[in-house]
Amino acid sequence: QAQLVESGGGLVQAGGSLRLSCTASGRPFSAATMGWFRQAPGKEREFVAAITWSIGALAYADSVKGRFTISRDNAKSTVYLQMNSLKPEDTALYYCAARAYYSGNYNPINFSSWGQGTQVTVSS
Repeated sequence: QAQLVESGGGLVQAGGSLRLSCTASGRPFSAATMGWFRQAPGKEREFVAAITWSIGALAYADSVKGRFTISRDNAKSTVYLQMNSLKPEDTALYYCAARAYYSGNYNPINFSSWGQGTQVTVSS
């Protein structure tokens, strides 16, 4: 499996912005779909956004629509998550994930490769 490494997390005030990056390394990367998920303490891991490598089809959770933007750079095998207008409730450990097929189901169990996560903390 490819290795996924996230970066870009940090501490930011409410209303601020952060950009997360996820770079794939190791064996040739052939994932069909890349996703961002997050998990806050005491809560289940939840879907945030996803993008397909080939045509760049996008999907977002309702809670981040209009504030977060997912994009990709195929040449760099990197996916980005631009997060604007951050809220304290966005505080979580953010994970990058990949799977080898296309589907409209973004349950975390359907993603086979995961990064180690990067912490995002939004202060009020």
